[in-house]
Amino acid sequence: MIPIAGSAYTYTYATLGELVAWIIGWDLILEYAFSNMSVSVGFAAHVVALLDWMGLSLSPKWLSPAYLPLGLQDLQGKDIYAVGWHAGFNIPAFLIVLLLTVVLVRGIRESARTNNIMVLVKIAAILLFVFFGLSFVHPANYQPFSPNGWSGVLAGGSIIFFTYIGFDSVSTASEECKNPKRDVPIGILTTLVVCTVLYIGVAVVLTGLVPWQSVAGDAAPVVNALKRVSLTAGGGRLHWVQLAVLIGALVGMISSILVFQLGQARVWFAMSRDRLLPDVFSKVHPKFRTPAFATWVAGFLVAIPAGLFDVGTFAEMSNIGTLFAFVLVSIGVIVLRYKEPERHRGFRVPFGPVIPIMSVLFCVLLMAGLPAKTWLRFFVWLIIGLVVYVLYSRKRSEFYAPEV
Repeated sequence: MIPIAGSAYTYTYATLGELVAWIIGWDLILEYAFSNMSVSVGFAAHVVALLDWMGLSLSPKWLSPAYLPLGLQDLQGKDIYAVGWHAGFNIPAFLIVLLLTVVLVRGIRESARTNNIMVLVKIAAILLFVFFGLSFVHPANYQPFSPNGWSGVLAGGSIIFFTYIGFDSVSTASEECKNPKRDVPIGILTTLVVCTVLYIGVAVVLTGLVPWQSVAGDAAPVVNALKRVSLTAGGGRLHWVQLAVLIGALVGMISSILVFQLGQARVWFAMSRDRLLPDVFSKVHPKFRTPAFATWVAGFLVAIPAGLFDVGTFAEMSNIGTLFAFVLVSIGVIVLRYKEPERHRGFRVPFGPVIPIMSVLFCVLLMAGLPAKTWLRFFVWLIIGLVVYVLYSRKRSEFYAPEV
């Protein structure tokens, strides 16, 4: 319907105006950055698991974040690092972001082909885990089925919600689709169905393999669960399954980082083109025809913090940004339906305003399940964004009318 780069930012710009668009664009910068930081840290944890599978022992000093709010323990539960800061840097998390930044600078077509192959590998690894893991499920691990009650379900849904940014990232590249009216809705809805089925399958098998407490706070829960089970009687055949899942997980996280970094740079590109950010962010590389400067800045913005902090810190911050963006987009659907009912729509949300209203309510409910410190950080980020808008972006906007 609005087939240009920017996803939720562009949609709210067209429906709710410039100020709300700025807020959501500023929010998207937060959610894309923190989502990728979280995935990058998970990637590093899987690199450590792969090295361990190969019998290579490297110093955890350069393979783990500098800040560890839960400390760092081995499989026997012994402390490697105490809670807090330690002298070190997560080099794998840092390097993978910069390497993929180079890929994105070189061009969208090459990135898309690479990503398609990686997605197939990732799905194969997930199916392999579910198929082999089913025979090692212990029904006792499902008792009680909901150990933390509905509050635990709500908190879990809130904490994992940043994965939904992948569906939003599909729309960030709508300007580069051949037929966005058809391709974007099909892409989002199809991946939503497939991902839901795969996600439930992994969750059921994982919580049946090991007690749920053993995967809490783990950046590589599936691989470490397989490792624990492979050390038990009859679990030896999972040794090679563990390797396949490891490779699939690494490839899968590479594809996620690639897509998220693509989305982040395209949002900055769109905001710059609307003159809300400096012009340099919308400059296109003369050879590769990509927003190279925005892509490089997004790369370093994600890579450096990924070397310093843990997966949980990033996930919480990303979730509230994703949920807030979805609230504004859902409101925008209702507003545009009433403001411009005659506008041509390649795809219509069914059941009138019911679906968008339910979307708003459920997103607010999930936001309520996030910790108070996450809300505080989020409001601080929004206040900073409003200050930038008032002092800089508003005056550069094409709609700005200086007071006489």
